[in-house]
Amino acid sequence: MESKFPIINMEKLEGEERAQAMELLRDACENWGFFEILNHGITREQMDEVERLTKGHYRKCREQRFKEFANKALEDGTNGVNISGNLDWESTFFLRHLPVSNISEVSDLDDHYRKVMKEFAVELEKLAERLLDLLCENLGLEKGYLKKAFCGSNGPTFGTKVSSYPPCPRPDLIKGLRAHTDAGGLVLLFQDDRVSGLQLLKDDEWVDVPPTPYSIVINIGDQLEVITNGRYKSVMHRVVAQTDGNRMSIASFYNPGSDAVIFPAPNLVEKAAEEKNEVYPKFVFEDYMNLYVRQKFEAKEPRFAAMKAVPVPPIAT
Repeated sequence: MESKFPIINMEKLEGEERAQAMELLRDACENWGFFEILNHGITREQMDEVERLTKGHYRKCREQRFKEFANKALEDGTNGVNISGNLDWESTFFLRHLPVSNISEVSDLDDHYRKVMKEFAVELEKLAERLLDLLCENLGLEKGYLKKAFCGSNGPTFGTKVSSYPPCPRPDLIKGLRAHTDAGGLVLLFQDDRVSGLQLLKDDEWVDVPPTPYSIVINIGDQLEVITNGRYKSVMHRVVAQTDGNRMSIASFYNPGSDAVIFPAPNLVEKAAEEKNEVYPKFVFEDYMNLYVRQKFEAKEPRFAAMKAVPVPPIAT
């Protein structure tokens, strides 16, 4: 029987159905690497405003630039150039929140949009930390363990990638976003609830992530796979370009600080794994990111293997 994409109603974590909700969360992290959450505490009004302003900003400031890129890409693709290997059908900008915000420096955002995105980031940060503590509980780790593991000397890194995936007349030539796993910790995605396109790889098949109104999609990054010594999985996912509709994607990445030292939680490393040397590597997050930027669209396993050879400097106490 085909299993259903996991959707977790967070209100159930407060009542009699808590055990079932926690079990669904465990299964999602171990077997899917993805899940959606509902009733997560971010208001519908706030989400509506973020969506309205993001779509308006794309139309006003980015659409024309994207059309110029798209025309050139399609011309090359039609003339036999392999564009699918090095281009994505997306229009993107990045906002950094932690350790220091750059929202005031990002050009072409009006003051109201900046304010709304700042407030949205505060809510997402709180949600990420709440989720990390639920994962700690599920893993049998002390409360706060994962947040602490992500803290470098300046705390965690937190940022948002704001993307639009406009209609694509030739999805056979180019992906919206090529398949990859996410390098960091926990990803919180507010995606379009009308235009689909996000898919994850499960049991060697691409599965659609359903666009559900007012949900936040959560996925596990490479660092959580390392800290859980493989109990939780970061999975390959991609965005398929669509011929109709402009898909909005606001993905926020709650990641370790650049100098955080990442390693499997000792409580989660079983003796058998240790004896067979099936323990994930220990490394500085920035070193992993330096490798990831060159190998993002490749399998994660060689990255983990390569990190075993990178020396970890002693931690100052």
